[in-house]
Amino acid sequence: MNDHTAGRHARSGLNRRGFLAAAGFAAVGAAVATTAPGWAGTAGPAGTFAVPAEDGRHTRTWMAWPDRTAIWGRDLSGVQADIALIARTIARYEPVVMCANSAGVAKARSMCGSAVTVIGSIPVDDCWMRDTGPVFRTDGSGGLDAVGLNFNGWGGKQAHAKDALVAERIAAYAGVPFTYADLVGEGGAVEQDGAGTLMATRSSLVNGNRNPGMSQSALEAALCDAYGATEVIWFDGVKGQDITDDHVDATSRFLAPGGALVQMPLASDTDAFAKDARRQYQVLSTSKAATGAAMTVAKLQGPDYDRIRSANQNFLAAYANYYVCNGAVISAQFGDTSADRAAKATLARLYPGRVIEQLAIDSLGTGGGGIHCVTQQQPAV
Repeated sequence: MNDHTAGRHARSGLNRRGFLAAAGFAAVGAAVATTAPGWAGTAGPAGTFAVPAEDGRHTRTWMAWPDRTAIWGRDLSGVQADIALIARTIARYEPVVMCANSAGVAKARSMCGSAVTVIGSIPVDDCWMRDTGPVFRTDGSGGLDAVGLNFNGWGGKQAHAKDALVAERIAAYAGVPFTYADLVGEGGAVEQDGAGTLMATRSSLVNGNRNPGMSQSALEAALCDAYGATEVIWFDGVKGQDITDDHVDATSRFLAPGGALVQMPLASDTDAFAKDARRQYQVLSTSKAATGAAMTVAKLQGPDYDRIRSANQNFLAAYANYYVCNGAVISAQFGDTSADRAAKATLARLYPGRVIEQLAIDSLGTGGGGIHCVTQQQPAV
């Protein structure tokens, strides 16, 4: 259940975890967590820790195995098949480590195959590793550490006792130093270009369900400290219509320092998320990167929801929620044949030299998430 926002359609106001909660599957989480003890990092020149761009070399990809019927309903076969497909596909390009509850290890190994490493020592509540996992940073000199974003179940919307500990436990497993950021958030709420610029939605982070009483300027300072950045491009976002309060990574992504893409809705789409996507494009088109360069923004056309396979009112069809791994871009296809083909061609143009994999992951889409939502990269150093 992770984050998304950008490609949502106009058929319904409920999205993402909003879907699961409305269906009665999602358990209400604990009250909004207070921020864990933070650290006093400062963004700076080479030699300080910063989160690199996602398209850099990875040591491995981290994922999580869903097995809770209280969240997904009694039939877990669809979401588990999607997670296994994503893991097997990424494993053709780089190592994958799947965190599973002890009772789910055998099933995960059976479905994921021998190319995926499944471990039972890091228990999980759900599969949204982008939000629960650590944010890894490098220092340009062979150093690696990790930051936790104090995951609180997307503002106390879902039980998360295990997921709240995933970031710290993965860092310990990987043997890297770990600290907590001075804010509450999720990895899907923040995009980084690896060169000092971040983008995020106010609806997700400047929100009392995560950071009560914290101003945008204070949040910006905390984000820059955590990510080793100096500039944040803010979008208004959409509050309260999906469990993530409109994560940025289903709509807007960095391509390079000074370059980004936005998934655009059809001209006829008038729902809140379509309007938000258009505003994100406008904001990015008039923004500058931390380097001072004007942003160049590409468009990634979203599908026609009347032509995709799923008729579910809450389906998320976000091509932009792709994952960049070693040598490949792992994206989704939704059954709108012409739009799927065009999205693949656009990604091939934007990521020359990489294989573009398009996967059918309709169960994840019904749950309101996508491929980026369920993956977390560990960068090579």
